[in-house]
Amino acid sequence: MISKFLREQKRYSQRELCAIFECSEEKVVPIIRKLKEFGVFKAVRATDTQRSMSELLEEDIEVADVETGEDEYLYVLTFVGVITVAGRVLKCYPKYLLHNSEPKKELHQIIKVLQKFNKKEQIVRVFNNSSVDHAFNLLAVLLFFLTDYYENGSYTNTEDIVQHNGSGEILWDKTINETFMFLSDNRPYYIDLQTKKRIEDNYDYFKRLHECILTTASKELRQADLLEIFEITEVNLSDELLDDFGDRDYILSRIEKELNIQFNTRKQILLKTIYAYIAHSGSLYDTDCLSMFGTNSFSLVWERVCADILDNKLDAPLSSLRLPVPLRPEYYPSSKLIDLIERPLWTITGKTSVDTLIPDLITIVEKDDKKIFVIFDAKYYNALLEPGVQPRAHPGIESVTKQYLYQLAYQKFIKDHQFAYVRNCFLMPTDGDRVINKGAVSLQMLDNLDLQRIQVRLIPAQMAFRLYLAEMKLNPEGLDL
Repeated sequence: MISKFLREQKRYSQRELCAIFECSEEKVVPIIRKLKEFGVFKAVRATDTQRSMSELLEEDIEVADVETGEDEYLYVLTFVGVITVAGRVLKCYPKYLLHNSEPKKELHQIIKVLQKFNKKEQIVRVFNNSSVDHAFNLLAVLLFFLTDYYENGSYTNTEDIVQHNGSGEILWDKTINETFMFLSDNRPYYIDLQTKKRIEDNYDYFKRLHECILTTASKELRQADLLEIFEITEVNLSDELLDDFGDRDYILSRIEKELNIQFNTRKQILLKTIYAYIAHSGSLYDTDCLSMFGTNSFSLVWERVCADILDNKLDAPLSSLRLPVPLRPEYYPSSKLIDLIERPLWTITGKTSVDTLIPDLITIVEKDDKKIFVIFDAKYYNALLEPGVQPRAHPGIESVTKQYLYQLAYQKFIKDHQFAYVRNCFLMPTDGDRVINKGAVSLQMLDNLDLQRIQVRLIPAQMAFRLYLAEMKLNPEGLDL
């Protein structure tokens, strides 16, 4: 398979994609169409302005079909992760990685972050969603088989056998009815005991089927050069072929019967995934197969990472917070910091709406024996912020004003509990190896209300991801707020 790196948010012309995919314009058009259908590519006008942009605005997206030889449009990648399509493996890396066109090490770390981010969902993404229909996500299924195997082993069914004087549970009915006893002092004694032992059936149909599929999955991922990037060790458990287990309808029928007698959750999930794999039999090499592992919303991943490593207190009980002074009685009815934010009141109804302002994360920092209330907002931007240069690709005015309002929403709580001071900060990723101070952003009319201007800090993404994976915290003092 052809394996290539693509950068998120980069603009690609049809000619450039022909070179990347190593095919003619006639063959690249259906690939682009399929990637557009699944939301991986967005089309924009081919202008100099678009070529220089590092963000995609909704109003710039064009709805147009892909034609052979088209040079009117550029195609913007909106995905981070791995895609297989038409015999090609596309390794899509985040937009902030500007200085390495083949960031294998960085993408390997990002894949682990995505795996941890998705782990809580406890589902197998068997299907991709598209604007037209559902499509079988073979890559996700192959990855599930192998990760599940390394966590739980092969599918097993057990068999109970009877042993003569074994070490297992004694079968008294069988012992009394089928063996001799002798009496001593009117008490019965049994010299030969019938015992029960539970063994794994190594020739079980489903164990063999599972190991055949695992071997096939491992081989496909190795040929696609994906074992290393997903940190999976190749397995070779079976010499059997899928055809050795019967035709497709027979295999599916056997799985349905097995599902009816299995109530173990892991076995049910595994059997259902095997069923889907058999029912949609195919290969990563198939020209009409598109599979993916990753996300169209890497900004959500960045928000989660920042919240974890900076010890987000937004949803922590107020009683658990280490405040400068004890929690005042009037705040006890509010269980969390998020509950303190006022909700809009629609006067004619006398009721407040459900929605309100929601900060990304809040933390309490102790510095020089003083407590600081810090409001962070994780922003997934490649902001151009240099002395004397017009700012570009930065958070918009709505983000700036909301950040001021977050402080305003907590101003009474901050004052009542005698925090030394408050800080506001945007956090953006960088491919560098140190925190970069990018000054601040301010609105004078809000500064006049005694609100803090918003600091801007670039955090090394690799460092943030390493802490997230290790479940460690970032010391906010290193941000120099």
